[in-house]
Amino acid sequence: MNYKFSMPSTATLRGTLAAVTFAAASAASWALPSFTIDPSAAGLVGSPVSGDNFIVSDFSTTLFTSATTFSEQGYLAVRSIEFEDDVAEAFGPASTYGLYIGFNATGTFTTGGSGVFDTLTYTLYGYNGAQARFAFSGTTTTVSKPGVALATGTLTSGSVSTSNGAPSANALVTFTPTLLGNSFFASPAPFSMSAETSFTNTVSQVLDIPGGFRIRQGGGSFNFVLPVPEPETYAMLLAGLAAIGFVAKRRKR
Repeated sequence: MNYKFSMPSTATLRGTLAAVTFAAASAASWALPSFTIDPSAAGLVGSPVSGDNFIVSDFSTTLFTSATTFSEQGYLAVRSIEFEDDVAEAFGPASTYGLYIGFNATGTFTTGGSGVFDTLTYTLYGYNGAQARFAFSGTTTTVSKPGVALATGTLTSGSVSTSNGAPSANALVTFTPTLLGNSFFASPAPFSMSAETSFTNTVSQVLDIPGGFRIRQGGGSFNFVLPVPEPETYAMLLAGLAAIGFVAKRRKR
């Protein structure tokens, strides 16, 4: 496979889209908030299970839209749910239901092997029965099963990089459960979180196609994070701390 492009390099593109999912930098260095899903509450055939992140596989198509920009479309298949490094194969071949995320994204290459996501939208779907199949039709990534929407979101921030020739990417996105999703995500309640994902692919998972490349079974994770306070919230917190300090100082005097 020849990954050399005069502008930009395929390695750069791979990284930038490999993760077109939505999520942010890897959160492995700190404790992730736990959550519980209840499939039956959303009409899916399954039992409640808890975890702190989803293990997913990336199936996507990336196209060069100019010398410095790209677009990507694809799906993230949820393979299992993990809780403090204990993996539960909740979505294996014998599972009675499944989850996947459909997404669309655009981005810009900056320097070297790095880039940023400019836009990203996604929908989390749930479906009953055997695992869905993912394939490619021309420049479109397809899925064999329709599903019910459980959540949607858009890009907050995201970046791409390469390390030792291996593409990687991460993104932070908003996470808004649908009406069914509010029942599916049983706890915490209300389910007020953002989502993040990190991806690292190998050369064997990337296939060059005219005008871009495909990613088949790229590896990654999908986590939840507590929402980041708005600037106004920080201002209120600082004002409150200042007031407390002022009162404490007067009492001391």
